[in-house]
Amino acid sequence: MIDVGALRALRAIADLGTMARAAAELGYTPSAVSQQIKRLESQVGVRLVAPAGRRVVLTPAGQALVETAPEVLDAIEKSVAAARSVDGGAPRGVVRIAAFSTGIRGLVAPALRGFAERFPDVRVQISELDPEPAVYAVESGNADLALVHDADGVSVSVPDSLERARLHADVGDLVVPAAHPLARGGGPVGRAELDGCRWVTSPVGTVCHRWFERLFAGSETLPDVVHSVDDFGTQLALVSAGEVVALIPRLARPTVPDDVVVRELRDAPRREVHTVWRRSAEADPALRAVLTVLG
Repeated sequence: MIDVGALRALRAIADLGTMARAAAELGYTPSAVSQQIKRLESQVGVRLVAPAGRRVVLTPAGQALVETAPEVLDAIEKSVAAARSVDGGAPRGVVRIAAFSTGIRGLVAPALRGFAERFPDVRVQISELDPEPAVYAVESGNADLALVHDADGVSVSVPDSLERARLHADVGDLVVPAAHPLARGGGPVGRAELDGCRWVTSPVGTVCHRWFERLFAGSETLPDVVHSVDDFGTQLALVSAGEVVALIPRLARPTVPDDVVVRELRDAPRREVHTVWRRSAEADPALRAVLTVLG
């Protein structure tokens, strides 16, 4: 009988190229992955990997085995999900969620309030991962469910073996000191009204900084960026000090101090948040329970 865990390890090596990277992705040590591969080679009876400098490559036999791995893993998962679905239908087991930080804070954590009381036999484990690694974690079997968001309106690529469902639309809001002129007013704030503002922004290269750049796309006036800070709580503290304003996604926004005002933006930057899971696990009652509470 082939070791399913070892088969997943071989697939990770094929995708990532080194024992170390495969081990990091799977949550094992390189030594443990090496032992899994040796055990798999013993079970199959042929050499599956070969050294290539600092990397390892699959032998033709290893490649052939990896090419059939998705079918094998899907079949096993479907069998397990089917068994669980007819065993009284009671959700049980572990559901591993991979999600980006603000998705955990704004969507997963609130959804899990009372979950243990409703589903006492389901254990939820959460790992923080950016969208692309989270999709790979689900595809490779290292996670059961991912929360992902698009970047600049471009959706994360999802393989055909995975299912995707829209969960939430996140929007960026303007955050200003209570004494700031923009703190007053009822409607959304237009781009032209932002001229003359001093800003605290997320660092260059982050999704939220790209939102900020999008806000000023086509403008002849460059925004006056005073501070570059990754933590949104710290951004709020600087806004509270009265010197700067900020653009903060709703999912990421901590509790707003009394001396800070949140204003909606006209044509505000936004991102779509999706859940992603393996089609082969759709019948698993534990996974369905988590998808239900997420909405």
